[in-house]
Amino acid sequence: MEKITRRYTAELVKKNFIGPGIDVPAPDYGTGEKEMSWMVDTYISLKTGDIDALGCVTGKPVSEGGVKGRKEATGLGVFFGVREVCNMPDIMKKLGLTDGIVGKRVIVQGLGNVGYHSAKFFREHGAIVVAIAEFEGAIYNAKGLNEEEVFQHRNATKSILNFPGATNVIDSSEALEMDCDILIPAALENVINGDNAKRIKAKIIGEAANGPCTPEADEIFIQRGILCIPDMYLNAGGVTVSYFEWLKNLSHVRYGRLEKRFTENMNTHILAQIEELSGKKVSEAERSFIKHGPEEIDLVHSGLEETMIAATQEVMQIWKSNPAIPDMRTAAYVSAINKVAITYVELGIFP
Repeated sequence: MEKITRRYTAELVKKNFIGPGIDVPAPDYGTGEKEMSWMVDTYISLKTGDIDALGCVTGKPVSEGGVKGRKEATGLGVFFGVREVCNMPDIMKKLGLTDGIVGKRVIVQGLGNVGYHSAKFFREHGAIVVAIAEFEGAIYNAKGLNEEEVFQHRNATKSILNFPGATNVIDSSEALEMDCDILIPAALENVINGDNAKRIKAKIIGEAANGPCTPEADEIFIQRGILCIPDMYLNAGGVTVSYFEWLKNLSHVRYGRLEKRFTENMNTHILAQIEELSGKKVSEAERSFIKHGPEEIDLVHSGLEETMIAATQEVMQIWKSNPAIPDMRTAAYVSAINKVAITYVELGIFP
Protein backbone atom coordinates (compact mmCIF):
# COMPACT_ATOMS: atom_id res chain seq x y z
CA MET A 1 0.00 0.00 0.00
CA GLU A 2 2.83 2.39 0.82
CA LYS A 3 4.59 1.67 -2.47
CA ILE A 4 1.36 2.19 -4.42
CA THR A 5 0.51 5.41 -2.56
CA ARG A 6 3.98 6.90 -2.96
CA ARG A 7 4.18 5.98 -6.65
CA TYR A 8 0.71 7.37 -7.27
CA THR A 9 1.70 10.62 -5.53
CA ALA A 10 4.89 10.84 -7.59
CA GLU A 11 2.88 10.53 -10.80
CA LEU A 12 0.49 13.26 -9.62
CA VAL A 13 3.47 15.53 -8.94
CA LYS A 14 5.03 14.81 -12.34
CA LYS A 15 1.81 15.76 -14.10
CA ASN A 16 1.34 18.85 -11.90
CA PHE A 17 -1.98 17.45 -10.63
CA ILE A 18 -1.28 18.01 -6.92
CA GLY A 19 -0.05 20.92 -4.82
CA PRO A 20 -1.19 23.49 -2.24
CA GLY A 21 -2.26 25.83 -5.04
CA ILE A 22 -3.41 23.19 -7.54
CA ASP A 23 -5.43 20.35 -6.02
CA VAL A 24 -5.40 19.19 -2.40
CA PRO A 25 -6.52 15.60 -1.68
CA ALA A 26 -7.92 14.39 1.64
CA PRO A 27 -8.68 10.96 3.12
CA ASP A 28 -11.95 9.18 2.53
CA TYR A 29 -13.25 5.61 2.51
CA GLY A 30 -10.35 3.20 3.20
CA THR A 31 -7.70 5.87 3.79
CA GLY A 32 -6.57 7.97 6.72
CA GLU A 33 -3.69 9.77 8.36
CA LYS A 34 -1.15 7.10 7.43
CA GLU A 35 -1.80 7.34 3.70
CA MET A 36 -1.78 11.14 3.84
CA SER A 37 1.59 11.08 5.64
CA TRP A 38 3.03 8.97 2.80
CA MET A 39 1.66 11.42 0.25
CA VAL A 40 3.00 14.55 1.92
CA ASP A 41 6.40 12.94 2.50
CA THR A 42 6.64 11.98 -1.17
CA TYR A 43 5.56 15.44 -2.29
CA ILE A 44 8.14 17.17 -0.06
CA SER A 45 10.92 14.90 -1.37
CA LEU A 46 10.08 15.94 -4.94
CA LYS A 47 9.33 19.63 -4.19
CA THR A 48 12.18 20.52 -1.85
CA GLY A 49 11.91 24.28 -2.37
CA ASP A 50 8.18 24.60 -1.76
CA ILE A 51 7.75 26.24 1.66
CA ASP A 52 4.01 25.49 1.54
CA ALA A 53 4.53 21.81 0.73
CA LEU A 54 2.62 20.62 3.83
CA GLY A 55 -0.50 22.08 2.24
CA CYS A 56 -0.44 19.55 -0.62
CA VAL A 57 -2.81 17.18 1.25
CA THR A 58 -5.04 17.37 4.33
CA GLY A 59 -6.06 14.84 6.93
CA LYS A 60 -2.41 14.44 7.94
CA PRO A 61 -1.19 13.47 11.43
CA VAL A 62 -0.94 16.56 13.67
CA SER A 63 2.81 15.93 13.97
CA GLU A 64 3.10 16.31 10.19
CA GLY A 65 1.10 19.48 9.71
CA GLY A 66 -2.37 18.16 10.41
CA VAL A 67 -4.96 19.99 12.48
CA LYS A 68 -6.60 18.84 15.70
CA GLY A 69 -10.27 18.01 15.19
CA ARG A 70 -9.98 16.70 11.62
CA LYS A 71 -10.71 13.06 12.48
CA GLU A 72 -14.12 13.69 14.05
CA ALA A 73 -15.01 16.61 11.77
CA THR A 74 -17.52 14.91 9.47
CA GLY A 75 -19.48 13.29 12.29
CA LEU A 76 -19.40 16.48 14.35
CA GLY A 77 -20.57 18.49 11.35
CA VAL A 78 -23.49 16.09 10.92
CA PHE A 79 -24.42 16.62 14.55
CA PHE A 80 -24.20 20.42 14.29
CA GLY A 81 -26.38 20.47 11.16
CA VAL A 82 -29.08 18.18 12.54
CA ARG A 83 -29.04 19.99 15.89
CA GLU A 84 -29.63 23.33 14.16
CA VAL A 85 -32.66 21.90 12.35
CA CYS A 86 -33.96 20.49 15.64
CA ASN A 87 -33.65 23.95 17.19
CA MET A 88 -36.09 25.43 14.64
CA PRO A 89 -39.52 25.45 16.36
CA ASP A 90 -41.55 25.76 13.15
CA ILE A 91 -39.84 22.77 11.55
CA MET A 92 -40.18 20.64 14.68
CA LYS A 93 -43.86 21.54 15.01
CA LYS A 94 -44.45 20.53 11.40
CA LEU A 95 -42.73 17.18 12.04
CA GLY A 96 -44.58 16.62 15.31
CA LEU A 97 -41.39 16.65 17.37
CA THR A 98 -40.24 18.65 20.38
CA ASP A 99 -37.46 21.21 20.02
CA GLY A 100 -33.83 20.26 20.58
CA ILE A 101 -31.74 17.10 20.53
CA VAL A 102 -32.32 15.90 24.09
CA GLY A 103 -34.36 12.71 24.28
CA LYS A 104 -34.56 12.14 20.54
CA ARG A 105 -34.15 8.53 19.44
CA VAL A 106 -31.38 8.10 16.89
CA ILE A 107 -30.43 5.18 14.64
CA VAL A 108 -26.99 5.20 13.04
CA GLN A 109 -26.06 3.03 10.08
CA GLY A 110 -22.31 2.48 9.98
CA LEU A 111 -19.72 2.39 12.75
CA GLY A 112 -16.85 3.78 10.72
CA ASN A 113 -15.29 7.15 11.43
CA VAL A 114 -18.38 9.17 10.46
CA GLY A 115 -20.97 6.90 12.06
CA TYR A 116 -18.95 6.49 15.26
CA HIS A 117 -18.50 10.21 15.81
CA SER A 118 -22.07 11.03 14.80
CA ALA A 119 -23.33 8.58 17.42
CA LYS A 120 -20.83 9.93 19.96
CA PHE A 121 -21.90 13.56 19.69
CA PHE A 122 -25.62 12.78 19.60
CA ARG A 123 -25.29 10.65 22.74
CA GLU A 124 -23.12 13.17 24.57
CA HIS A 125 -25.69 15.89 23.93
CA GLY A 126 -28.66 13.97 25.29
CA ALA A 127 -30.00 11.94 22.37
CA ILE A 128 -30.61 8.21 22.73
CA VAL A 129 -28.82 6.05 20.16
CA VAL A 130 -31.27 3.14 20.09
CA ALA A 131 -29.69 1.17 17.22
CA ILE A 132 -26.40 0.83 15.35
CA ALA A 133 -26.12 -1.09 12.09
CA GLU A 134 -23.13 -2.57 10.29
CA PHE A 135 -22.79 -4.97 7.35
CA GLU A 136 -22.89 -8.05 9.61
CA GLY A 137 -26.15 -6.97 11.25
CA ALA A 138 -27.57 -4.45 13.69
CA ILE A 139 -28.19 -4.15 17.42
CA TYR A 140 -31.06 -2.44 19.23
CA ASN A 141 -31.53 -1.19 22.78
CA ALA A 142 -34.39 1.18 23.58
CA LYS A 143 -32.45 2.50 26.59
CA GLY A 144 -29.53 3.55 24.42
CA LEU A 145 -26.16 2.31 23.18
CA ASN A 146 -22.68 3.63 23.87
CA GLU A 147 -20.77 3.74 20.57
CA GLU A 148 -17.35 3.29 22.21
CA GLU A 149 -18.48 0.17 24.06
CA VAL A 150 -19.96 -1.22 20.84
CA PHE A 151 -16.75 -0.36 18.98
CA GLN A 152 -14.62 -2.21 21.54
CA HIS A 153 -17.01 -5.17 21.45
CA ARG A 154 -16.64 -5.32 17.68
CA ASN A 155 -12.85 -5.18 17.92
CA ALA A 156 -12.90 -8.11 20.33
CA THR A 157 -15.49 -10.28 18.57
CA LYS A 158 -15.27 -9.03 14.95
CA SER A 159 -19.00 -8.22 15.06
CA ILE A 160 -21.38 -5.77 16.72
CA LEU A 161 -23.86 -8.64 17.20
CA ASN A 162 -24.38 -10.15 20.66
CA PHE A 163 -23.55 -6.87 22.35
CA PRO A 164 -24.54 -7.15 26.03
CA GLY A 165 -28.03 -5.78 26.72
CA ALA A 166 -28.90 -5.33 23.04
CA THR A 167 -31.18 -7.25 20.70
CA ASN A 168 -29.66 -8.63 17.48
CA VAL A 169 -31.14 -7.63 14.12
CA ILE A 170 -29.69 -10.10 11.62
CA ASP A 171 -30.60 -8.12 8.50
CA SER A 172 -28.90 -4.75 8.98
CA SER A 173 -31.15 -3.08 6.40
CA GLU A 174 -34.09 -3.62 8.76
CA ALA A 175 -32.52 -1.13 11.19
CA LEU A 176 -33.22 1.65 8.69
CA GLU A 177 -36.93 0.92 9.00
CA MET A 178 -37.11 0.78 12.80
CA ASP A 179 -38.98 3.37 14.85
CA CYS A 180 -36.89 6.44 15.69
CA ASP A 181 -36.88 10.23 15.43
CA ILE A 182 -33.59 10.70 13.57
CA LEU A 183 -31.98 8.30 11.10
CA ILE A 184 -28.30 8.77 10.25
CA PRO A 185 -27.18 6.67 7.24
CA ALA A 186 -23.39 6.92 7.54
CA ALA A 187 -22.25 4.03 5.37
CA LEU A 188 -22.73 3.51 1.65
CA GLU A 189 -24.80 5.12 -1.09
CA ASN A 190 -28.31 4.18 -2.28
CA VAL A 191 -29.23 2.33 0.93
CA ILE A 192 -32.58 4.16 1.07
CA ASN A 193 -34.42 3.86 -2.23
CA GLY A 194 -37.82 3.65 -3.85
CA ASP A 195 -38.39 0.22 -2.32
CA ASN A 196 -37.75 0.84 1.39
CA ALA A 197 -38.40 4.61 1.65
CA LYS A 198 -42.10 3.96 2.17
CA ARG A 199 -41.25 1.94 5.29
CA ILE A 200 -38.93 4.50 6.91
CA LYS A 201 -40.34 5.60 10.28
CA ALA A 202 -37.87 8.36 11.11
CA LYS A 203 -39.08 11.96 10.96
CA ILE A 204 -35.61 13.32 10.12
CA ILE A 205 -32.93 11.74 7.94
CA GLY A 206 -29.42 13.19 8.15
CA GLU A 207 -27.32 12.10 5.20
CA ALA A 208 -23.92 11.46 6.77
CA ALA A 209 -22.81 9.22 3.89
CA ASN A 210 -22.47 10.28 0.27
CA GLY A 211 -25.72 9.74 -1.60
CA PRO A 212 -27.46 7.33 0.81
CA CYS A 213 -30.90 8.30 -0.53
CA THR A 214 -31.97 7.93 -4.15
CA PRO A 215 -34.12 10.45 -6.07
CA GLU A 216 -37.02 7.98 -5.83
CA ALA A 217 -36.67 8.02 -2.04
CA ASP A 218 -36.68 11.83 -2.04
CA GLU A 219 -40.03 11.86 -3.85
CA ILE A 220 -41.51 9.52 -1.26
CA PHE A 221 -40.13 11.60 1.62
CA ILE A 222 -41.73 14.74 0.19
CA GLN A 223 -45.09 12.99 -0.03
CA ARG A 224 -44.80 11.56 3.50
CA GLY A 225 -43.54 14.76 5.12
CA ILE A 226 -40.17 13.30 6.14
CA LEU A 227 -37.34 15.83 6.33
CA CYS A 228 -34.15 14.70 4.57
CA ILE A 229 -31.13 16.89 5.37
CA PRO A 230 -28.93 16.50 2.28
CA ASP A 231 -25.38 15.21 2.19
CA MET A 232 -24.43 18.08 -0.12
CA TYR A 233 -23.68 20.20 2.93
CA LEU A 234 -24.46 18.04 5.97
CA ASN A 235 -21.46 15.75 5.60
CA ALA A 236 -19.09 18.53 4.51
CA GLY A 237 -17.54 18.86 7.98
CA GLY A 238 -14.47 16.93 6.92
CA VAL A 239 -13.92 19.13 3.89
CA THR A 240 -14.49 22.23 6.02
CA VAL A 241 -11.83 21.24 8.55
CA SER A 242 -9.53 20.20 5.70
CA TYR A 243 -9.82 23.83 4.59
CA PHE A 244 -8.83 24.93 8.10
CA GLU A 245 -5.84 22.58 7.95
CA TRP A 246 -4.82 23.97 4.55
CA LEU A 247 -4.99 27.52 5.93
CA LYS A 248 -2.83 26.44 8.88
CA ASN A 249 -0.23 25.00 6.51
CA LEU A 250 -0.14 28.19 4.44
CA SER A 251 0.12 30.47 7.49
CA HIS A 252 2.75 28.27 9.23
CA VAL A 253 1.15 29.05 12.61
CA ARG A 254 -1.01 26.67 14.63
CA TYR A 255 -4.44 27.88 15.63
CA GLY A 256 -4.55 29.48 19.08
CA ARG A 257 -0.84 30.21 19.35
CA LEU A 258 -1.20 33.97 18.98
CA GLU A 259 -4.27 34.57 21.15
CA LYS A 260 -4.42 31.79 23.79
CA ARG A 261 -2.29 33.42 26.50
CA PHE A 262 -3.61 36.91 25.81
CA THR A 263 -7.18 35.67 26.20
CA GLU A 264 -6.34 33.79 29.41
CA ASN A 265 -4.60 36.81 30.94
CA MET A 266 -7.45 39.13 29.98
CA ASN A 267 -10.11 36.73 31.32
CA THR A 268 -8.14 36.33 34.56
CA HIS A 269 -8.02 40.11 35.00
CA ILE A 270 -11.74 40.57 34.26
CA LEU A 271 -12.64 37.75 36.67
CA ALA A 272 -10.50 39.28 39.43
CA GLN A 273 -12.18 42.67 38.97
CA ILE A 274 -15.67 41.14 39.12
CA GLU A 275 -14.81 39.18 42.27
CA GLU A 276 -13.34 42.28 43.92
CA LEU A 277 -16.37 44.44 43.08
CA SER A 278 -18.93 41.80 44.02
CA GLY A 279 -17.14 40.41 47.06
CA LYS A 280 -17.91 36.89 45.88
CA LYS A 281 -15.71 34.07 44.60
CA VAL A 282 -16.52 31.68 41.77
CA SER A 283 -15.90 27.94 42.09
CA GLU A 284 -12.62 26.48 40.86
CA ALA A 285 -14.43 24.66 38.05
CA GLU A 286 -16.05 27.89 36.85
CA ARG A 287 -12.78 29.78 37.28
CA SER A 288 -10.96 27.28 35.07
CA PHE A 289 -13.70 27.48 32.43
CA ILE A 290 -13.82 31.29 32.36
CA LYS A 291 -10.03 31.69 32.23
CA HIS A 292 -9.55 29.14 29.47
CA GLY A 293 -7.98 30.53 26.29
CA PRO A 294 -8.84 28.86 22.98
CA GLU A 295 -6.61 26.01 21.83
CA GLU A 296 -6.47 24.69 18.30
CA ILE A 297 -9.22 22.13 18.73
CA ASP A 298 -11.51 24.73 20.35
CA LEU A 299 -11.13 27.06 17.37
CA VAL A 300 -11.52 24.27 14.83
CA HIS A 301 -14.71 23.01 16.46
CA SER A 302 -16.01 26.58 16.76
CA GLY A 303 -15.29 27.29 13.08
CA LEU A 304 -17.00 24.07 12.06
CA GLU A 305 -20.03 24.85 14.23
CA GLU A 306 -20.36 28.33 12.72
CA THR A 307 -20.05 26.92 9.19
CA MET A 308 -22.71 24.24 9.72
CA ILE A 309 -25.15 26.58 11.48
CA ALA A 310 -24.80 29.25 8.81
CA ALA A 311 -25.21 26.71 6.00
CA THR A 312 -28.30 25.19 7.62
CA GLN A 313 -29.93 28.58 8.12
CA GLU A 314 -29.13 29.66 4.56
CA VAL A 315 -30.56 26.50 3.01
CA MET A 316 -33.64 26.70 5.23
CA GLN A 317 -34.22 30.34 4.33
CA ILE A 318 -34.10 29.54 0.61
CA TRP A 319 -36.50 26.63 1.10
CA LYS A 320 -38.98 28.64 3.17
CA SER A 321 -38.93 31.68 0.88
CA ASN A 322 -39.74 29.81 -2.33
CA PRO A 323 -42.87 27.60 -2.38
CA ALA A 324 -41.71 26.02 -5.66
CA ILE A 325 -38.75 24.36 -3.91
CA PRO A 326 -39.97 20.96 -2.67
CA ASP A 327 -37.25 19.95 -0.20
CA MET A 328 -33.96 20.84 1.49
CA ARG A 329 -31.90 19.07 -1.16
CA THR A 330 -33.24 21.31 -3.91
CA ALA A 331 -32.74 24.35 -1.68
CA ALA A 332 -29.11 23.32 -1.11
CA TYR A 333 -28.56 23.08 -4.87
CA VAL A 334 -30.14 26.51 -5.37
CA SER A 335 -27.83 27.90 -2.68
CA ALA A 336 -24.78 26.41 -4.40
CA ILE A 337 -25.82 27.67 -7.83
CA ASN A 338 -26.37 31.16 -6.42
CA LYS A 339 -22.85 31.15 -4.94
CA VAL A 340 -21.31 30.02 -8.22
CA ALA A 341 -23.24 32.66 -10.17
CA ILE A 342 -22.15 35.42 -7.78
CA THR A 343 -18.53 34.27 -8.06
CA TYR A 344 -18.70 34.27 -11.86
CA VAL A 345 -20.14 37.78 -11.88
CA GLU A 346 -17.40 39.00 -9.54
CA LEU A 347 -14.75 37.44 -11.79
CA GLY A 348 -16.33 39.07 -14.83
CA ILE A 349 -17.14 35.75 -16.49
CA PHE A 350 -20.83 36.64 -16.60
CA PRO A 351 -21.83 40.26 -17.36
